[in-house]
Amino acid sequence: MKKLFALVLVLALTLIPAALADAQARTLDEIKESGKLTIGVFSDKKPFGYVDENGEYQGYDVVFARRLAEDLGVELELVSVDAPNRVEYLTSAKVDIILANFTVTPERAEVVDFALPYMKVALGVVSPDSALISSLEELRGKTLIVSKGTTAETWFTANEPDVNLLKFDTYTETFNALLDGRGDALSTDNTEVLAWALENPGFTVGIETLGSLDTIAPAVQKGNESVLNYINEEIKALAAENFFHADYEATLKDVYGDAVNPDNLVVEGGVID
Repeated sequence: MKKLFALVLVLALTLIPAALADAQARTLDEIKESGKLTIGVFSDKKPFGYVDENGEYQGYDVVFARRLAEDLGVELELVSVDAPNRVEYLTSAKVDIILANFTVTPERAEVVDFALPYMKVALGVVSPDSALISSLEELRGKTLIVSKGTTAETWFTANEPDVNLLKFDTYTETFNALLDGRGDALSTDNTEVLAWALENPGFTVGIETLGSLDTIAPAVQKGNESVLNYINEEIKALAAENFFHADYEATLKDVYGDAVNPDNLVVEGGVID
């Protein structure tokens, strides 16, 4: 009996990791057959992906997610993700698509497949007006708040070793840390820090553009060509109605006002001007 138990245990320990490693994303046909499309979005990154006072998902990414499901003719299931687990949610097939302000980088492109872009972005730094940081020189030796798994964490780790990073798992935690004075400044996408500063008097984006100009795009599990092709064709088709500019008007304009030119943020048809 003991030998039989030991054999079963060995087989279980062998097969379970293999099963997890082989978690395959659903094809487009399988999604259609199930009647449901599952998309990972942020729940705390207003105005791109967040849950409102009624418990409903809202934001720029969410509007796009709803359109993808609508045009596919299936129900949409939104799943809350945090920056550090976006890749894992794809590789483990917990979601079909990630639409969570996901910046395209060479490192990420090695483990997931990115569709055509729908936004442009760089890094920005926000700090209190009482101790405004407006240059990298002023930031060195200070404490910078970042979210784990973001391009801000990667860029500062690689390029600014003299900046002390205070890292959190969620965007809510990072901005609360800035409000509480646990850090001197905060860095994430410049579109996000600008939106936050406009809604939080006493804080200003002193460094508006940092690093390279990057793009934000949907992502799917590596090799999931049928879903990737669907997204790409959808992005191209939506250009005919200026979909992403309309999305900007509906979700971002009230936040940015005249502070942002939508053409500097929005990408139509997957084409970068």
